[in-house]
Amino acid sequence: MAEITKLQEIASQVRRDIVRMVNMAGSGHPGGSLSSTDILTTLFFSQMNHNPANWSREGVGADIFFLSAGHLSPVFYSILARSGYFPTEELKTFRKLGSRLQGHPSVERGLPGVHIASGSLGQGLSVACGAAIAKRAAKEENFIFALIGDGESEEGQIWEAALFGAQHKLDRVIAFTDWNGQQIDGPVSSILDLGDLEAKWRSFGWSCKVVDGHNIEAIDNAIKEAKNSAGDGKPKMLLMKTVMGKGVDFMSGTHHWHGKAPNAEQTERALSQLAETLGDF
Repeated sequence: MAEITKLQEIASQVRRDIVRMVNMAGSGHPGGSLSSTDILTTLFFSQMNHNPANWSREGVGADIFFLSAGHLSPVFYSILARSGYFPTEELKTFRKLGSRLQGHPSVERGLPGVHIASGSLGQGLSVACGAAIAKRAAKEENFIFALIGDGESEEGQIWEAALFGAQHKLDRVIAFTDWNGQQIDGPVSSILDLGDLEAKWRSFGWSCKVVDGHNIEAIDNAIKEAKNSAGDGKPKMLLMKTVMGKGVDFMSGTHHWHGKAPNAEQTERALSQLAETLGDF
C-alpha cells in the first residue's frame, strides 16, 4: 500500500506540472494528459524496466515506451522529468521557440526518453510492433509499451497494426488505450462510434482487459498480468477507462479542455485541487 500511495503522490505532482506547463505556454493539451496521468505514472515508476542514466534512442536492453497520441506531450514530459531523464526546470520551456519540449515529441534535439517523433495520429502502434520484431530478432526479452487514444482509434492504421501484431504473435507488446470518451470535436460516440471496443480488440487476436484507468493498484496489477502472460502468442491491449481532465473539476468529462490552456485564475483554481508532493518546477 505504501508503494501505491507513493505513486498517487507522483501522479498528483504530474497533474500540477501539466496544468502549469500549459498555462505558461498559453497552449497545449491538458485534458487527455490529465486522463492518462495515472497510467503513465504507474508504468514508469512501477512496471517499466528503464534507466535514464543508460538511455539510448535504440532502446537496447531496456523496455521501450512509445507515445502514439503525441499531443499528450505535457504528461509525457512531466513523467520523463520526474523520472530523471532531464531536469524538471526544463519543463518551463514547454512549447517555447527552440525548446526540446515541443508541442509534439520530437527527436530533432535528442531529448532523452523520446524514441520517435509523434503527433501524426495512428502511427505509434505500428512502430511498437516494429520495435517488438527488432527485439525478437536481437533475442531481447524486453517489453514494448504504447499509449494510444480512443479518438485516435478511429485511424485505420491502428487496426492495420492490430492485424500485424496478432499475425506475428507479438506477445511482448503491451498497449494502452486512454478510453476517456472525448476527442477534439466532442464525444467519440458522436464523431465515429467505436462500438464494443473490447470485442473489437479480441476479434483482432489481441488479449484485452478493461481497467479503471484511475485506480493505480488496478493499473499496476493489469500491467503485471500482461507481462506475466508473455509467451501466449497474443499482444496485449489494456483499455483504460478514464475521465478527460481528471483531477480538475472544471476540466473533467468534457472535450472543451482537449486543447485549451487555462488562464491565471483557472490555473490557481486547478492547482488548489492538486497536492504539491514533489515540489513544483
